[in-house]
Amino acid sequence: MIEIQQLRKSLYGGGHKVDIINGIDLTIPSGQFTAVIGASGSGKTTFLSLIAGLDSPTSGSIVIDNQDITKLTEDELAALRAERFGFIFQNFHLIPTLTALENVVLAAELNGTPGAQKKSEDLLGTVGLTDRLHHYPAQLSGGEQQRLSLARAFVNEPEIVLADEPTGNLDSKNSEHILDLMLELHRVKQATILLVTHEPHIAEKSQRILTMADGVIVEDTKPATHAKD
Repeated sequence: MIEIQQLRKSLYGGGHKVDIINGIDLTIPSGQFTAVIGASGSGKTTFLSLIAGLDSPTSGSIVIDNQDITKLTEDELAALRAERFGFIFQNFHLIPTLTALENVVLAAELNGTPGAQKKSEDLLGTVGLTDRLHHYPAQLSGGEQQRLSLARAFVNEPEIVLADEPTGNLDSKNSEHILDLMLELHRVKQATILLVTHEPHIAEKSQRILTMADGVIVEDTKPATHAKD
């Protein structure tokens, strides 16, 4: 479970204060697939970065399973991310000198995950990349690179997966494929997923939609597809 109380993030420059996150209170239950939508500049990516411990809030708390991560050191935050988080980025952030398989195996080995090679091969099979194991990222299409990113994010069976515009650089066909894979991995792995997107039809597939504007959550809804869950 993620519990957020009075979360604020402000930046100062040129004698002015800019409020990026402006007092968010929120609880995200374990295993929930939540989408965050909003216009550019609404604070979505900053919000995700704060939950990941990649940025520090000006005030407020972020409690993950009774641990306030805002009080952790950088080393403790790095360990927390390695042990409990998976990340999916819009621009993939793959290591270009490693093959698809090596990109996933490395993530598993760095975390000390047992059976890293077999687990990586199985996950790459799940996302449809069995015949691309030994290709480098530059030899993969955008959709294939994002599927590789999905496998890397899930290889350590993280409790929390943070996805920042994972379909933003893809065409509609690949976007739907990536979303279907995320939904299937969510169903199988039961991870808590927080997905930032500007695409309403993507958000509609989630279990909950948070709409952000001016650094606050202005709407908290359940999509029609899950209304009877």
